Order: sequence, then C-alpha cells, then structure tokens
Amino acid sequence: MNDYTSYIHSQAKKLREDPQKNRRTNRPYVTISRQTGAYGLTVARKLCEYLQKNERREKCPWTVFDKEVLKKVVDGLELPETVLPYMSESTISEVEDLMEELFGLHPSRYLLVHETSETILQLAQLGYAIIIGRASGIITAKVPGGVHVRLISPLEKRIEHMQEYLKVSKKEAREFVLKKDRNRRDYVKKYFGKDNADPLLYDLVINVDAVGPQETARLIGGLVLKQF
Repeated sequence: MNDYTSYIHSQAKKLREDPQKNRRTNRPYVTISRQTGAYGLTVARKLCEYLQKNERREKCPWTVFDKEVLKKVVDGLELPETVLPYMSESTISEVEDLMEELFGLHPSRYLLVHETSETILQLAQLGYAIIIGRASGIITAKVPGGVHVRLISPLEKRIEHMQEYLKVSKKEAREFVLKKDRNRRDYVKKYFGKDNADPLLYDLVINVDAVGPQETARLIGGLVLKQF
C-alpha cells in the first residue's frame, strides 16, 4: 500500500468513525510554492516528519503530495500514463493545445488543470496534506486550515544545487533553473491570473539557503501546530 492509499484509507476511517465531528472541524494542511532548486521536496519531507512526530491531538498520516496529485487525475479520468508529461507546470499556445488534443495526445490543458485543481481542493479539505506546487496555495486560498508557504533561495545557490542534483554542467543547470522558474510563473499567470512571486499570497516566505531545510521545516511546522 503506497503513501497515498494509506492516507485515503486513514481519512475515510476517521470520517466513518465520527462524521459529525469531522464535518465541523477545519483540518490542517500546507501548500508549498517554490523556486526551482530551493529544496521544495526536501523541506516537504522534513516537514512531514516533524508534524508526524509533534502532532499530539491524533494519529494521522501527514502525507506529501507532488506527482501523486497528477497520478490521481490520470486515474480519475482513466487516461494513459503517457499523458503525465503534458501535465507539467508549463504552458503552450492555444493552437498547439488544440492540435495536440485533436491528435489525441492529451485532453484539453484546461480540463487537466481543472481536474488537478479539484484534486488539490479535495486534499486540502481532507487535511493533513502537504501539497507542492501547481498553484495549490491559490487554489485553496479560501479553504480554512491552510498554511501557505513560498520557498526561495539566491539564483546562484539554486544553480549549484541543481548542478549537483542533476549531475550536469553549470551552464546546463542555469538553463534548467531559469526555464523551470519561467514555466511555473507562466503556468500560474495563465491559468490563475496571479504572480507566484507575490509575497502576499503566502503566510511565510522563507530563504531556505539562509535558514537551512531542517530549520525551514521546523518554522513551518511550528506555525501549523500553533494554529491547530
């Protein structure tokens, strides 16, 4: 049983045990927006460990969701896994999207973004989820219980990190980081009309290079536990 399946089984069991209580309770969740190379997944995993260790009220599997969100959309729409590359945080022209849809490469990008957003909303409402990227903080802005975070780091540090992680040259790492940042910015702008670098979208904006991934996770976790 994978982490996602364990999470769903646990949440479903809680709802069956006391449906009235669970309808009244706002459940905690976290969304993470991140610059490329700012240790987004590392912080999310450390945060998950911190919350599992320090959450005293009840036992619940805090779970990190990154690519698992896309897998759920693919399964829900009964699409082949070959669609997954078309669900990245990037944009294409309307003509290109239409041509790819007509040739059966994937459903409309707007449908994929809509279904992804619905899945993110469901996870936030279930609670105890750490959701990475895909405008999750914007999508869930009106869902009570959330702590919304933006992770940043100096460009040169992020390039060094990705160079080491990807085992590529510094030039290749720079191109990768700048392209990924641009794709994520354009994705949020096109489909949600927001600037993902706007600090007012978040409860916390943290320079991970200055603070460190472990302390970043502790800061976020402390805010989550303080609120709940």
